[in-house]
This record gives sequence, structure tokens and C-alpha cells, in this order.
Amino acid sequence: MRKPNKAKKPAPGLPSRQQIIDFITSSDTPVGKREIAKAFGLTAQEKIALKALLRDMSDEGLIDSAPGRAFHKMGGLPKVTVLRVTDSDGDTVWAVPERWEAEGIPVPRIRVRERKGHGALGVGDRILARTEEAGKGWIAHPMKKLAKGEETMLGVVKEEGGRLYLHGVEKKGKDSIVVISERNGAEPGDLVLAEKSGQGPRLFAKVQEVLGDPFAPRSFSLIAIHKHGIPNVFSEALLSEAERVAKQDLGKGREDLREVPIVAIDPIDARDHDDAVWAAPDEDPKNPGGWKAIVAIADVSFYVRSGSLLDREARKRGNSVYFPDRVVPMLPEVLSADVCSLKQGVDRAALACHLQIGQDGELKSWRFSRAVVKLAANIAYEHAQAAIDAVGEKAEVTSSPCAMPAEELAGVEPALVESALRPLWACWRALNKAREKREPLNLDLPERRIVLDEMGRILSVAPRERLDAHKLIEDYMIAANVAAAKALEKRKAPVMYRVHEPPSREKLVALKEYLKTLDVEFTLGQVIKPSTFNRVIERVGEAEFRDEVMTQVLRTQTQAYYGPANAGHFGLGLGSYAHFTSPIRRYADLVVHRALVEADKLGPGGELLPDSDMEKTGELISQLERRAMEAERETIDRYVAAYLSAHVGEVMEARITGVQSFGFFATVDGVGGDGLVPARDLGREYFRYDETGQQLVGEETGEAFKLGQRLKLKLVEANPVSGALRFELPDGKGSGSGPRPNGNEGKRGGPPRALKRRGRPANIKHQGRKR
Repeated sequence: MRKPNKAKKPAPGLPSRQQIIDFITSSDTPVGKREIAKAFGLTAQEKIALKALLRDMSDEGLIDSAPGRAFHKMGGLPKVTVLRVTDSDGDTVWAVPERWEAEGIPVPRIRVRERKGHGALGVGDRILARTEEAGKGWIAHPMKKLAKGEETMLGVVKEEGGRLYLHGVEKKGKDSIVVISERNGAEPGDLVLAEKSGQGPRLFAKVQEVLGDPFAPRSFSLIAIHKHGIPNVFSEALLSEAERVAKQDLGKGREDLREVPIVAIDPIDARDHDDAVWAAPDEDPKNPGGWKAIVAIADVSFYVRSGSLLDREARKRGNSVYFPDRVVPMLPEVLSADVCSLKQGVDRAALACHLQIGQDGELKSWRFSRAVVKLAANIAYEHAQAAIDAVGEKAEVTSSPCAMPAEELAGVEPALVESALRPLWACWRALNKAREKREPLNLDLPERRIVLDEMGRILSVAPRERLDAHKLIEDYMIAANVAAAKALEKRKAPVMYRVHEPPSREKLVALKEYLKTLDVEFTLGQVIKPSTFNRVIERVGEAEFRDEVMTQVLRTQTQAYYGPANAGHFGLGLGSYAHFTSPIRRYADLVVHRALVEADKLGPGGELLPDSDMEKTGELISQLERRAMEAERETIDRYVAAYLSAHVGEVMEARITGVQSFGFFATVDGVGGDGLVPARDLGREYFRYDETGQQLVGEETGEAFKLGQRLKLKLVEANPVSGALRFELPDGKGSGSGPRPNGNEGKRGGPPRALKRRGRPANIKHQGRKR
């Protein structure tokens, strides 16, 4: 029997947006257009207006429709819907909606309350369930178990024994699945998207889409894009909107900064240029020895207005995703790589952060303006560093032209070195003083740089050099980010903070136990600051396990996120911090720009999100950021595996990066990529797992394999499709001793034939990005 609607009967007349949302969320039964019209006692004419209002609310992302034309609040769930079970955690079963079309809202993970006597639910099961919101999550009450549906899988088609199999791209992929249904033109060796069906040992797959050669240079990022569901195609309507807004003029009332020698310093292969900088000695007598600086940021909020199609797509993507061979941009290229990108000699719209910096590097004041800029130059990090190294850093900045030719200054004009680079470096030395005083977390972990040729093939994989030019731009960006947060706080406006909370006690205890095995002292009774970890690294010195200690310190940290509640930024040692400097590639920065435009009355394009929307948006873009990071990391692993596949059988210098009961993981020095050495391949001796000491210890000989240990290993497998590596000890201890891999593992061992046919693998270029 249907329960009566407990929603309070509203006053008659066309309802407001909020009244409709309140009515939908308070109703115990599905709500459609008919129910809304009846509840508000609408006339025939008002019903026509209601239809248009509901369409607008849907376009604005306020509501969404469920099957049967019932409405629910955007980001919520229908009262009754079909769910698919995805996994179980002990006695808890989790599911996701089978149909989810709420753009820009992550698919919710729903806890299922199983009913006694109705049988256990397994992964892949479909249920009709009643849903309810509980706290910050959702609970589902199963009503009926439905026939199993299909699940999409990304894999490589292979032929074995006259039959076709689908091999998944996951490192921890299960056994292959027989392709028994439509091939859809797929041939052995193709990378495909397929639909899984069946259960237990009788799992089948039907090819849905052929993506091409899995070992082609551009396939490694394509795998990540499809696996993580990253939107990588813009609709025609959105592209048309981008073209239209790109043609508008820069507007009136902008501060004219075109005569200021502002420069952008970026990666040599940067696709977009969000930011540019300028500095000069401050002539204000109240700031002796101080500096004035401008951080000019692309004025994206002028072009991408809140609620527009461009805005909804940007929120749905959350950020640009950077792969070695391509960028999946948050905004169409006409904006991200052209109109919004700050380029030399071209008038561009900017949101300028004007900073007054003391001699000690502390921020004394700031203001924001909408400006028009014309950059004096776009300079690569390496070229800026080479130019400043060639002339040296003078204690006093002068306007005298440099006598050295531009060729010896890495192509930078001598006049620009004096007017732009030297003042920037001198001001940065002051900023660096403030940085050293607050002692942020200092983890000098190497970052891999993958260099590709014009065809997308790998030329080299090597650690990226960390230059002063990188640190300089980073510190100017941090200063502007701090100013943005403080400016909004002063205006009592909503802030989308970048939050990094202190480590949990559990992680600190684990770090203490680990450091104890290395005879490194770490006291828990003290107030934990970033400098606490810096002291630990200093005590380690240049020991062989230094890199691993830094990795463990990094793992101790919490994950940074976006949100409207300020909890400070622990790693940077800052009380207030927002992201302001990259609105081309991060939606969080666009939110901050709009808030600044609105708070300081700087013209159109400034909108303040309600607190509830701020929190929801923060959660969304934090999740999308994690998705991007995972996709980028996996793609790098695939490129590294492709690079190393030409070296299968060789003995390499490696370092143990992780130890588990089943074996240890190691990475190749200077290249990266984690590979497994199974415990079963360490010989006939039984190796005991010492969790506290993070080591495997032989019970007979006492031989140990411990975290951070350097050793020589033989590479026996490198799979570019999954990014997986496998090593053995070089003396053949594992040969014939202990159980060997099963048949399927043996078939996958060694370099894939498809890659060998193509000769030497490709190479990559992947530049670091700013905070």
C-alpha cells in the first residue's frame, strides 16, 4: 500500500526553484510534473510555465529526471531505482546506480542493507531498490533481484588454440575471458571495449568498440581515458559556444598593464599559459628594501559564465588531464590554448594580483584588478635558468642593458634579462626567506620525465631536473594563492580552500615503527609540524634508504582536497590557502576567480556559490582530481613498461620500494616503474615477512630483503598494456625452486610480440606543473 505524501501542502501558484526542490526532497513518493502541478494547484497557463521552469532547472543542474519522468534533486537518487552491486567489504555490500546521467556529479557509492532469507548478493548483481539519504551517504533497501546485466571491460584480444580471448589491461587482472559473441571487426592484438556477461567460470565478452593497436604510441593514454571514464570529446554545441564567447572583446574598465614587462615562464612544451609574473623594487618608503610584484592570471571567468554549457562541462571534467602524449583539456582549445592563454605580443584579458612584499618576503598588502596584458615573452624554465646563470644574480637590480648576446642567454633578449628576469630573481630571494622561515614540507622526490619524438615514440625516461626557475614560479604562485584566500576572507565571501590536514596519529605511529628499524629517532609527543619531517630527512643524510624514507613520509601525509571550510595547508605551513593561478585547467581556481570578481565588484562573470553548492563542488572536484592523478600515474607506468620491454632479460640496478608477505616490489634506478619479485622466486628457503621492519628474512640464512635496499635484478617481464613489470634475482635462485607461475602467467611473461615487431618502443615528454 502506498504511503501518503507527508510533504506539507504548499501555497497555490507557480512555485519558485527552491520550492520545487523542497517539495521533491520532502516527498515520500516519486514526483513528476503532474504531481507538482497538482500540489501547487496550477492553472492550465501556469502548467505551461512550469514545464519551461523545470526544463531550465534541469539545464541549470538543479534537478534531474529518473525513468518514468519523475524528478529528483541533482546529485541525489530516485526514490526507487535499479542498482548494480560493485563490491563487498566484509558484511557490507556496495552498489552504484545502473543509470546515472547527472553531469558533473560523481556516481554515488551506496551501502546495501541485505534482507534476511533473500540470498547473498554478489558482484554484478542487479537489484531494484528503495534509496534513502543517511548522513553524507546513501542506503539502499532491496526490493527485487533482477536479471544480471552487462559490464564493460577494456582489454586486448588474443588468439589461443583457435579461440579468441580478452585479456584485461589491469595489473591485477583475472583470467582471460572468451570472446564468444560478436567480434565487431576485432582481430587478435586489437585493444577493445567489450561487454562482459555471465558468471563464475562461464564469463563471456562481446566486443563493443575497437580502439586500435594497444602498442601504438598514443594507446597508453587512451587506455587510461577509457578505463577511468574521462570525458575527452566536446559536443558540437559546446564548441560553438566556445567559438562565440572567444570572439567577444575584452570589455571596458580594465587596468592597462601592456607596458609592464610581464613574462610567462613555463615548460618548454606547454600547451596553455595560465600565469605570468613581474617584479620590481618597491619605491614606497614604508616598505624599505621591499618589492612589488604582479601575478597575472588568465581571466577565464570573463569567458566562462556560471551556469553556461561551458561551465557545466568544465565542472563535469573538474580539471585538465596531462598525459605524456596529449592533454585532455577542461576547456575547448579555442579558449585553453588560444584566447585565454597568455602569449607574447598579444592583448589578453587577465585577473591581476598586485602584491607588496617586504624585505623579509612576507606579504604586506595585495589587491586584485581586471587587466589587459601583453606579455614581453614566453620563456621556458630551462632558458630562463640558463639566462640568469649566464649573467649571474646582482645584489642590486639595474636597468642597464646586459652586454651579452642573446645566443649566450639561451635566446632571451639581453634587455629582458635586466627588465624582467633579474628583478624576478631578486624578489624571489625575499620570498624564499619567508618560505625558509615557515619551513614547509621538503620532499625532494625525483619526478620522471618521458621524452617522445614527433611520432610519439619513447626517446628516454629520466628524472626531471629541479631548477631554481621552477621554485621561483612556484613561490610566486603560492603568494598569489595566499592573497586570494585572504582577500576573500576579508570580504567575508565564500572561499574554495585548498586544504591539507595534518597526518593522523595512526600513520604517525606506523612511521615511528618504520623509522625505529632504521635507528632513526621520531618522537610522537611533540607538536607535529612540516619541519618535524624535514628534521627526520636531515638525520637520514645521504643513506641509501633516504629516498624510501621520503616516500614513507609522503605516505604519512593526508590527501589534499578542496572545500569551503578552512583547515589550513599543513604541507606548505600556511593558515589560509586557495588555488587561484590555474583557471584554464582547474575548476577550483575558476570558482575562486568568480568569488574575487564578485567580492571586489570587478564586472561581469562573478558569481558566489551557496555554501551547500560550495561543499558539493569541493567534493566533486577533489574526486575528479584523484581520478586524473591515477590516470596520469598509470599512463606513466605503461610508458615506462614499454621503454623497458626492449631490455627484458637484462640485469639492472634497482631499489626495493615495498615489501609484502608475497614478495617485494622494486623500481629501476633513474627510470622508475614498480615491478614484483615474488617470494616464491627467492629460492627453496622460506622467507618470513617482518611487517614492522618492512623486510623478508630467510629463516635458514638470515638473508634479508628490506625497504630501500639497493640490489641488482633481472627484468623478466614488461607489459606495456597493463604497466606491469616482473623481476627475478640475477643468480637464478628462482629457477626451478618453489612453485612457478600458472599457465596463464607464463603465457603473458616476456615482451609482447606485437611490441617486438615494432622495433624499439616510443618515447615521451611530460612536464611538471605548478601548484
